[in-house]
Amino acid sequence: MPNGILIIDKPAGWTSMDVCAKIRGILREKRVGHGGTLDPMATGVLPVFVGRATRAVEFAENGRKEYRAGLRLGLVTDTQDVTGTILETRPVTADREDVASALAGFRGDIRQIPPMYSAVKIQGKKLYELARRGKEVERKPRPVTIHELELLEAESETDYQFRCLCSKGTYIRTLCHDLGQTLGCGGALYSLRRTMAAGFTLAEAVTLEDLQEQGESLLRPLDSLFVHYPALTVRSPGQEKRVRCGNPIALPGTADGTYRVYGREGDFLCLSRAEAGGTLTSIKNFFGA
Repeated sequence: MPNGILIIDKPAGWTSMDVCAKIRGILREKRVGHGGTLDPMATGVLPVFVGRATRAVEFAENGRKEYRAGLRLGLVTDTQDVTGTILETRPVTADREDVASALAGFRGDIRQIPPMYSAVKIQGKKLYELARRGKEVERKPRPVTIHELELLEAESETDYQFRCLCSKGTYIRTLCHDLGQTLGCGGALYSLRRTMAAGFTLAEAVTLEDLQEQGESLLRPLDSLFVHYPALTVRSPGQEKRVRCGNPIALPGTADGTYRVYGREGDFLCLSRAEAGGTLTSIKNFFGA
């Protein structure tokens, strides 16, 4: 039974759920989930969790993500990207220096209004479902963090590439729209490639064609998601039994923090938190079927 993580280089035109469905067929495993949605037009890093590893999806979704994005100035669309209907076109007078200056204003903690074409729910309805029926509702701004924002190159007088390292919940489409509003000419996303998610990069990604040919051999172990945490191995059969029963164990002298916990034979058991002088309590268990 396959268990582990796949780092897929998502192709353009596929939804994230399309990718999961394809992997279910290739690996013949029903338990498949992804760690962070990519729009169909986007490509790049899509962590996919298979089998028992699906228990860790929530940890991948919450991490930082990095993108290389294309900003097109001079237009406003209903989806905030070039796949949507153009609502307005405007002349572009901004140059590279103006764009770089505008980017600087979006670094750090900012607030974004989710786009109508998004999966955000309001009163139980997904926004994109309302948008497709021609309805627009009020959306409250949401806090997000732009950790790094760097102008890379100008591809034309209207098209610019930039790199963005951001928190969960950041809409790069909305960032392009808001940049366009700041510059006074409108803006929309015309390309998007995710270069990092959940700590995994494009250099580690494989294609669906690779998976079709090589199958389960491309699965990464579940604990590779947590390599930034130190490892602890239980010291006795009694301790391991307590961990497997979901009970805390005492490891005096263990510094406060989060740890990967392994059994005496090297099995990855759980992610745990140590506090109160070395009491280790499980955050999430990963043993079992």
